[in-house]
Amino acid sequence: MIQEHEIPTGSRLYFQKSAKIKREIENMSAKTLESLGYAEIVTPHFSYHQDRSYAKNRLLSFSDTNNNTLYLRADTTVDLARLITKRLGRSVDQKKWFYIQPVFTYPSIENYQIGCENLESSNLSTTLKDSIEVLKKIDSKPLLQISNIQIPKILSKLLDLDIDVFKNSNIQKLLDLNLEWLNKLTNLQNINQIEEILDIVPLQIQNELKKIETLCHDISYDNIVIAPLYYAKMNYYDGLFFRYIKDNELLGLGGAYNYEEVEATGFALYVDKIIEEKIKDEQS
Repeated sequence: MIQEHEIPTGSRLYFQKSAKIKREIENMSAKTLESLGYAEIVTPHFSYHQDRSYAKNRLLSFSDTNNNTLYLRADTTVDLARLITKRLGRSVDQKKWFYIQPVFTYPSIENYQIGCENLESSNLSTTLKDSIEVLKKIDSKPLLQISNIQIPKILSKLLDLDIDVFKNSNIQKLLDLNLEWLNKLTNLQNINQIEEILDIVPLQIQNELKKIETLCHDISYDNIVIAPLYYAKMNYYDGLFFRYIKDNELLGLGGAYNYEEVEATGFALYVDKIIEEKIKDEQS
C-alpha cells in the first residue's frame, strides 16, 4: 500500500534549506549566463526525438493521439539544437542559450539541470570557461576531469578491441596487452605527463593528446585531472569533453558535438548533486 505522504522513488522534494539553496543556485547561474551572452530557453517536457541522444531503455515513453511515440525529456542538448536550427532559426539570430529545467529517466528519476549550448562555436575552451565562471559564482570548485572520446575510439580500432572495453572502464584488459606506451597512457593523469609520452604513443594518439594539452593551457583552473581513456556515455560527444566530480559524485559534464553539420559545445550542471554537496559541506 502506498502511503499518502510517499513520493515516487527518484523524484524530488525541496523544502527549507534545500529549496533556498536551489533558488540561490539557479538565480545566480541565470544572472551569470545572461552576462556571458546566453539567452534563456525552456524546452518542452515531451519530445519525439529523445531516442537519438539517449539509450531507449532509460527513456520514459507513451503515445500521442496519433499513436506516435512520445518521450519525457531525458536530455536537453539535442532537442535544444534541433529547436533552434529547425524551428526558431528563421526568427532569431541568438546562438547561445541556457536552460534551467528537470530531465526524467526510467524508472522514475527526476533531476534538475543548469545547462547551456553554444551553437556558434566548436571551441570547447570558451564554453568550459563559462561553466567555470558559473561554478565560481555559486561557490563550488569540484575536480575537473578532461577527456577526449577520440582516444578510446582510435585505440579500439588500433588494438582490435571492442569499444565496450572502454565503455566499461576495463583497464585490466588494456594492461594485459603489456604495451609500455599503453601502460603509460593508462596511468596518465597530469597535464605535465603528456609531453613525457608524446614520442612513444602512436601518431593518431599524439594529435588527440595535444588537443587535451591545449585545452588545459587555455583555461585557468587548478583542480584538474586528465582521463584520456574515459568514454563518455552521451551519444553526441565526438571529441573533447569534461566532467565535474566531487566526493565521487558527478556534478556536471560538457563537451563538443556536431548536430547536422552544426559544430557546437555545451555543458550541464546537476543542481541536485550540487545542493547535496553544499549541505554536506555545511554539516562538516
